[in-house]
Amino acid sequence: MNTTKTLIYDGSFNGFLTAVFIGFEQKITHADIQRQGQIQSGLFTETEIIFTNVEKAQRVWNGIRNKSNTAIKNVYFAFLSEQNNIEGLLYHYIQKLMGSKYNGETDFGDDCILKINQLAHKVGREKHRMEAFVRFQLTKDEVYFSNIEPDFDVLPLISKHFRNRYADQQWIIYDVKRKYGLFYDLRSIEIISLDLTDIHANRIKKSAVFTDTEYKYQDLWNNYFQSTTIKSRINTKLHVQHVPKRYWKYLSEKKEAV
Repeated sequence: MNTTKTLIYDGSFNGFLTAVFIGFEQKITHADIQRQGQIQSGLFTETEIIFTNVEKAQRVWNGIRNKSNTAIKNVYFAFLSEQNNIEGLLYHYIQKLMGSKYNGETDFGDDCILKINQLAHKVGREKHRMEAFVRFQLTKDEVYFSNIEPDFDVLPLISKHFRNRYADQQWIIYDVKRKYGLFYDLRSIEIISLDLTDIHANRIKKSAVFTDTEYKYQDLWNNYFQSTTIKSRINTKLHVQHVPKRYWKYLSEKKEAV
């Protein structure tokens, strides 16, 4: 029985679940699961390259889900947090969950379980914020474009929301931090990568990429936003709490403040 081993996977969630399957199959007590390209292993550490296997990944997914729907959500959301050593923490979490005869995901007295729950909660909160703060701009190609820069990798979590809400128009939501986005073509959503220059920044100066009508709508929105604001009742601290400043550069109604 192996007690420690470094497992190298491709960075995908299915790849991670495959690594978990291999770890359990080989009875590895402490699996150091690392993304390819970010390997930091000891000189004498045994390593193994993991090739993503959807069937094995599905078996791990089903096993966790059969234990608890809350746990499978926690695992996926925490994985998207991209925190350092999140894979090792999740492996330990899954070990505890699968070895428990009760709902181990609610044992907040356990540091590992508490940490995963906290991370999942933070990712969930960022998901809701992105769903609220996305601002589309109409390009001359008749595609509605928006960019985001979330703290966590939440694009996979918000795709369903925007597909349902904007099913009758083509749109792109692009994560400028992770350099990939989602493109909806009225039929399906695909992952894309763009060579962005300066079109993604929120600024007063107009870009040739967007239509003139788009800027007229933005001016109307800004004028409405300013006219309905009662300056004597402005609570800046509360406002920033609900709309953190790090999102302002991507909100059309905040152009004057950026």
